[in-house]
Amino acid sequence: MKRSEIWLINLDPTIGAEIRKTRPAVIVNDDALGILPLKVIVPITDWKPNYAVADWMVKLEPNAINNLAKGSAADCFQVRSLSQLRMVRKIGELDDLKMSEIEGALAKVLRI
Repeated sequence: MKRSEIWLINLDPTIGAEIRKTRPAVIVNDDALGILPLKVIVPITDWKPNYAVADWMVKLEPNAINNLAKGSAADCFQVRSLSQLRMVRKIGELDDLKMSEIEGALAKVLRI
């Protein structure tokens, strides 16, 4: 499990407006950091046209590398750290350009 990989992740149980169910997510933490069996992830959801104006949503088109089934969005506002036990299976990975877009969206969300 390493940075830029997309994994199917079980996010339940959730509370309130947290993104829920088993869905893809991209690992965003630095592989060299941390000793706990945790990963920092950004969940992936279906793309909707109104997301184009949301700075925290990164559009992801399906391809043979990411193995996504449909147009999707990395929802950087829902970034979180979670147990590796929630990770079901690897789906694919993102290229450097998409990871850079996600980094930019995370920087806006976290104001860093």
